[in-house]
Amino acid sequence: MSDIAVTAISLLIPLIGTTLGSGMVFFLKKEMSARLRGALLGFASGVMIAASVWSLLIPSIDMAETVGVPAWLPAATGFLSGMLFLLVLDSLIPHLHLDTDEPEGVKSENISRSLMLVLAVTLHNIPEGMAVGVVFAGMLSGNVEITAASAIVLSVGIALQNFPEGAIISMPLVGSGISKGKAFRYGFISGVVEPVAAVLTIALTSVITPLLPYILAFAAGAMIYVVVEELIPQAQTDEHSNIATIGVALGFTLMMVLDIALG
Repeated sequence: MSDIAVTAISLLIPLIGTTLGSGMVFFLKKEMSARLRGALLGFASGVMIAASVWSLLIPSIDMAETVGVPAWLPAATGFLSGMLFLLVLDSLIPHLHLDTDEPEGVKSENISRSLMLVLAVTLHNIPEGMAVGVVFAGMLSGNVEITAASAIVLSVGIALQNFPEGAIISMPLVGSGISKGKAFRYGFISGVVEPVAAVLTIALTSVITPLLPYILAFAAGAMIYVVVEELIPQAQTDEHSNIATIGVALGFTLMMVLDIALG
């Protein structure tokens, strides 16, 4: 199978994870408990932190060293730029987190609570799509620091953490009175942004190849922003916060092992 075919298939893997998670609305009768939600959010956080380090920041540093650029420069510049980019989006796009009734972003009275919940998940799916896209862009460019196996591992890792996210966004929608079918569609739509962001990132990186180390770190910064700003705070809302911490440890370890063993 050609690299392009592998890339096309792999870009859809994270969306499959979100879709399967959203489909849990058809199998779970009750609203998800706070303890389970915390564990799943913690797991997703651990996966994203490990992916940011092993799949994005370390390759960024290695690439910088091979082209004679100070190793810290692309990693630091890209990482902070990614954090700033998500901060700006977070400030502009109207959205609502599960643990609050106070919307964030630009105020809009014409957007329903359900749509704002979906926008919150869609917002933090953008960096995940970028992360997958930039890694595959590196693979397609023939960069020795990024292999097909490592790119696929990242795609699978994102899908693993998208599964609980899909369930977490869809289940509360059913609890608020929306039909299961509509809740599933909302969850699916929130994940569509990932392959779209991945394709756009591949197109950008192919045009500006020297920026690849910076874009890798940019995606890492954007992902860490989501973890610190959204996932971990939401995971800690239950009084038994140790469950979420265990989830972080398990998610981080699983992604780290996958990346080191298979990447």
